[in-house]
Formats: sequence, C-alpha cells, structure tokens
Amino acid sequence: MMDFTRKLSFLVFLLSVLISLKNQNAETNKGSWFSSYYSSPFSKAPLSSRPMFTTSKMGMKIQEFHISGSLRYDYYNESCPQAEQIIKSTVREIYKLKPSIAPQLLRLVFHDCFIEGCDASVLLDPHDGIDSEKESPPNESLKGFDHIDIIKSELEETCPGVVSCADILVLAARESVLLAGGPFYPLYTGRRDSTLSYSEEATYDLPSPQDDVVKITEKFESRGFDERETVSLLGAHSTGMIHCKFILNRLYNFGGTNRPDPSIDPEFLNLLRSQCISNHVSSTRSASPAPTPSPSSSISGLSSALIQEPGLKMDYEGSGSGFGTLYYRSLLRGRGILYADQQLTAGGDTGTWVQAYASDASLFQRDFAMAMMKLSNHRVLTAPLGQVRSDCRKID
Repeated sequence: MMDFTRKLSFLVFLLSVLISLKNQNAETNKGSWFSSYYSSPFSKAPLSSRPMFTTSKMGMKIQEFHISGSLRYDYYNESCPQAEQIIKSTVREIYKLKPSIAPQLLRLVFHDCFIEGCDASVLLDPHDGIDSEKESPPNESLKGFDHIDIIKSELEETCPGVVSCADILVLAARESVLLAGGPFYPLYTGRRDSTLSYSEEATYDLPSPQDDVVKITEKFESRGFDERETVSLLGAHSTGMIHCKFILNRLYNFGGTNRPDPSIDPEFLNLLRSQCISNHVSSTRSASPAPTPSPSSSISGLSSALIQEPGLKMDYEGSGSGFGTLYYRSLLRGRGILYADQQLTAGGDTGTWVQAYASDASLFQRDFAMAMMKLSNHRVLTAPLGQVRSDCRKID
C-alpha cells in the first residue's frame, strides 16, 4: 500500500509539471529543445541554478539572488491569468499589418536590458526629472514604442495596474523572435518598472557598429555575457533593417583611408554600394575622412529604415533562409553588413562560434534561446523595488 501511495504521489507531481509547461509547448511545439538541451555536450547549468544579479537603483546596491526566488513562472496566474495570451495575440495582430514589429521589439528589449537591466527604463519619455534614454544617440532610431502602448492598453482594460511594462517588453520580444523564425524560450515574470532613465549610460555603454571584436566582447562581458553568448545574441541581426549611414565609411572611406573596408567581399561591396548610393555624397571620396557615426550608435541596427534614409534588409537574401543561419554563413564569406558583425570572425573564440552556428542551426537556436533568457533576466527589479506603471511612457 505504501509503494502504491508513493507512486501515486510521484505521478501527481509529474502531472503538475506537465500542466505548468503546457503554455510553452502549445502552438509552437518548440519547447522540446529545452529539456534535451541540458543533456547536450554544449549545455550549461539551468538558469534557475545560476546566480543572477539585481540592483536597487536607489544607491546602486547590487545583491545576488536565486532567480526563481524573485521571479517565477506564471507570475500572473492569479492576478491576471490572461496576461501572456493578451500579449501574444496583440503582437500577432499587429504583425499581420506591420511585420516590422518583430525586429523593432527585439531591438527594443536589447536596448532596455543592456542598460541597467530589464526595467522598461527605455520606454520613459523625457519629463520633469527624466533624462530619457530615447534621446541618447544610439536610441534615436528605436521604434516599437507605439506597439508597447497598444499592448499595455489592452492589459489595463483587463487587469488594471497589474502587469509591468518590463514584463510586457520581454514577453513581446519573445513573441517577436518566434515570428521572425527563431526559437521559443520560457520566461519567468514578476519584473517591476524603473522610476529612472539612464540617457548617459545608453549613450556610452551600448555596443557600436564601429566596434572591433575586442570592444564588442568587453562590452558584453561587462554585462556578464561570454564570447559564446555574445555571438549567439548577435544572431538577432538575421532580421530587420540597417540604415546606410551606419556602413558608409566601410563602403568608401574605411578608417580615413579613402578606400573600402578590405574585409568586405568585393561582389558584396558592389551590392551594398548600389543599395546605399542615394545616401552617398561625393565629398565622401575626398581626402578628408567622412563623418563618423557616434561611437555609441547601436550595434543592434534592427529598426525599420526611416522614410528619409535608405536602408538594407539584414536578411537581404530572403526571409525564408532561416533565422541565424544566413547571418553566420554570410560572415564566413565576408558578407557581414556591419563592421562589428564581421569582426566576430576576427577573434579566435568568437570566430569558432560563428563557424559552429553556421554549420549547426539547431545549436544556434538552443544557444540563442538560452542567451535571450539570460538577457531577459539581467538585473531586474522585483517587489518592493520599482513600480508597475499604468502608462509605460511615464512614472506614476
């Protein structure tokens, strides 16, 4: 009788686990990689067993915590059980009319989480006492704020004052990854919104399209990401649009040499020049160096092109070529659009991972998912810190 009771208890436990995971596995059927990942020779320890960091932005005191103790899966199960479904369905409805939402939200979450953590500080408008991150040079071309407003409005109608803008942003970005052809990844929720914005940090700390491999890895390392995670995260450049202004120096006057970047494949150089010719001025070929974009201009380069500026599709050979696959194979052929991207092949460790992801799409999908989970949990605010904004653009 005792053995039967134990077996029954174990079965009940397994059933509870399966029920808790059903939302991830539904519709996408991409959650299966998660359990098999940990038995892979490439795997790392599960996120819940690794130390993470949070920060009180009043005094900048950093403390270590166990991730599952501050955030948790299905955080809104009782307070707003429809929350994740509302976010998912709203993103998908917008995507039908405006597919550019996918790269826009993916870029937006990176710019938020990379600066002082995933706290929705990038969403704050300039106001009394708010030095908005939106006005920093790397963020001037950020888009997607209106999409977050729509999602927030839908949630406020159903569950007023419950779901944070920080959670909206990471969950909407996850849906964007799926829509772009990327992997599903589970996320904990329970983030709180910052009451501060960090314009100066955004200006100087975000990676730049002009960074070499040393600077790239240093900036990501400062946020706790190793070379492997850095290379996998930059696979997000598989989708979206890049403004020609970020690459003009590479095409005509690299490093003030009055010549193109020698690392660009010659045939690809001609293609890039033809695409950006309307943005090229004759003075670029003069002896004086061409104007250099701000050193802190965003590396992510995923926003839709501004109407007055020509741009290039990051997936220039077609969106059906596979999320991540084309990006890494292009780098091996000298066809990286951004200098910082192409520089990944110049580093020993980063170059190794470029080759690995170019030849193994499933490995990239797993690593990208894990890196996005880590990014989404970077230095989050949890209760009692922060607040839940009723309007993502301003503090309550």
